[in-house]
Amino acid sequence: MKIVFIHQNMPGQYKHLATKLAQSADNQVIFITKRKDRDIPRVKRINYELAREPSKTIHQYLYRTEDAVLHGQAVARILLQLRRENFIPDIIITHPGWGEALFAKDVFPETPLLNHCEFYYQARGQDIDFDPSQPPDMDAILRTRIRSTHLLLSLESCDRGLSPTQWQRSVHPKIYHPKITVIHEGVDTNALQPDPDATFDLPDGTVVTRQDEVVTYVARNLEPYRGFTTMVRAIPRICEERPNAKILIVGGDGISYGSGPKDAANWREKMLAEVPVDRSRVFFLGYLPYDRFTRMLQVSSAHVYLTYPFVLSWSMLEAMSLGALVIGSRTKPVEEVISHGQNGLLVDFFSPDAVAKQVVSVLEDRSAFAEIARTGRRTVLRKYDLAHCLKQQMALIHSMVRGRA
Repeated sequence: MKIVFIHQNMPGQYKHLATKLAQSADNQVIFITKRKDRDIPRVKRINYELAREPSKTIHQYLYRTEDAVLHGQAVARILLQLRRENFIPDIIITHPGWGEALFAKDVFPETPLLNHCEFYYQARGQDIDFDPSQPPDMDAILRTRIRSTHLLLSLESCDRGLSPTQWQRSVHPKIYHPKITVIHEGVDTNALQPDPDATFDLPDGTVVTRQDEVVTYVARNLEPYRGFTTMVRAIPRICEERPNAKILIVGGDGISYGSGPKDAANWREKMLAEVPVDRSRVFFLGYLPYDRFTRMLQVSSAHVYLTYPFVLSWSMLEAMSLGALVIGSRTKPVEEVISHGQNGLLVDFFSPDAVAKQVVSVLEDRSAFAEIARTGRRTVLRKYDLAHCLKQQMALIHSMVRGRA
């Protein structure tokens, strides 16, 4: 097969799938991306650049739409060059989030197009109106509708879609649900296993193990969408009631979702100004290399994962696979995976007291919650194991290619 992947941040969701397809000598795999510093064996990387940035004077509702068009146009130029070289893909696999998929079917109308349907923005019932203290104004509501313009166009043009969870599929327009299949990217449960002998070095030189009281929190960036403000406000009570607990927080100071604070450089600085924490027991670790990230979760006594109704983070499933007990927010993406008291614990997203109380109860008697953590790993093995998910993805791809033939 001839396969084209398109994702501005190579490999994105396609780390395992692109690797799997490239392993066959019968396949030719091309990856179109902005990234110039990542490669996959036997995959030809082709980089693109935007012709220009979106206009600063365009209507604010249309800024993201113009940006998507510029991404789609840049990718279309590469696809046209492939066509001139007589490289006709058997399938194109793409993430439409940045507009890269907009014109794929215009260049290759005969080629099946598989979209990664990760999220579809709507102003009500999801992330935009989730926080009652910050209700969206009409401007935000109207802007959000236009924000999904390129997602809708990409969804209409693709032959099939793929969503990682049932809830993420559900946020797309119902008329397109029949073309969207639910298959997760997969968790490498063989590599991500519990290790009772794991250790983790803290910045102060302390080494913690499974016998220590270790509370972990992970987000790509420390921001309200992933419950960072709630987590920080829970810390004083945790530290007061569990004087031996150490709290490890992983994440950067940028903005992945939402917006930054108006009165501070970032959410970490804002929250530390509001909530004094004992820096000898609370460690902000920034970004971690993946091997240190996994070792940290292997020694975790309680892993806190909080999120708006938004894309489910890989880190939550990875924590479960590594044997960490997840204390998650009672929000729809988390509730799809975790049943309270069975394979994890659920708390009110907005309640620092509820988070702290649940963490403290776990630290008081970790043995009482050990089976819940083990069931959490079994959940990942049963539903999200990489080998199982790859098999499903490959079956979908082959069915689309056969349909084309």
